[in-house]
Amino acid sequence: MDAATVMQELQALGKERTKKQYISNGAREPLFGVATGAMKPLAKQIKINQPLAEELYATGNYDAMYFAGIIADPKGMTTADYDRWMDAAYFYMLSDYVVAVTLAEAEMAHAQGVADQWIASGEELRMSAGWSCYCWLLGSRKDAEFSTDKLAHLLERVKPSIHSAPERAKYAMNQFIYTVAISYVPLHEQAVATAQAVGPVEVKRGDTGKSSLLVASDTIQKAIEKNQLGFKRRHVRC
Repeated sequence: MDAATVMQELQALGKERTKKQYISNGAREPLFGVATGAMKPLAKQIKINQPLAEELYATGNYDAMYFAGIIADPKGMTTADYDRWMDAAYFYMLSDYVVAVTLAEAEMAHAQGVADQWIASGEELRMSAGWSCYCWLLGSRKDAEFSTDKLAHLLERVKPSIHSAPERAKYAMNQFIYTVAISYVPLHEQAVATAQAVGPVEVKRGDTGKSSLLVASDTIQKAIEKNQLGFKRRHVRC
C-alpha cells in the first residue's frame, strides 16, 4: 500500500466531530479527524513500514503523522530521525503521543539518551517529549531495566524546576512524578515525597488566559486507592 492509498483510507475514516476536537487541542489543517481506534485495522494490514511512515509523517497532515508513528520502526530510527520528527511536531499531541511514544519503543539506551538531550534542550515541546518518553518507558518496561540512581536524580531535577518550566513541560514533568510513584516501585516513596514537596503546579491553558492546577500527590493517592501500584502496560503504541 502506497502513501496516496493510505491517505485516501484515512480521509474516509475522518469524522468532522473528531476533527473539531483535535483542532481544539491544537491541531491544525490539514487533518481528517480520524479516531485512533479506527486506525487499528489499517495498521494491522500494513504492519511496520518505515519508508511509508516517513512519507506519511512528511505530509504535515496530523492524522497521517499519527499513523506514521504506529507503523514506524522505532529501533531502525536514528537520533537524527527522531530530531527531524520533533522538528515537525508542532503541538503536544505530536510531540508527546507520536514522537515520544515511538521513541519509547526504541532500544532502552537510545530512548533514554535522546530523551535526556530533549529534556536538556530548554525547548518546550522537546522537553515535554523527553519527560513523556520516560513516562512511556516506565509504564511499559520492567523495573530492572532502569537505573534507580538515574531516576532518583531526575526526580531531584524536577523538584526545583517544574514551576518555572515551559507550560507543556510542566504537564510532562508532573506526569513523570506520578508515573515513577505508580509504575516504578523502588522509588515510590521518593516520588510521593517529591509530589508533596512540589505541591500544586499552575499551568496555563493555551491562549485562553485561564489556568489550572496539577496536583501529583492527589492523582498518586487515587491510583493507590484503585490498587494500581506497579502498573505496567503491554504495549506503548496502539
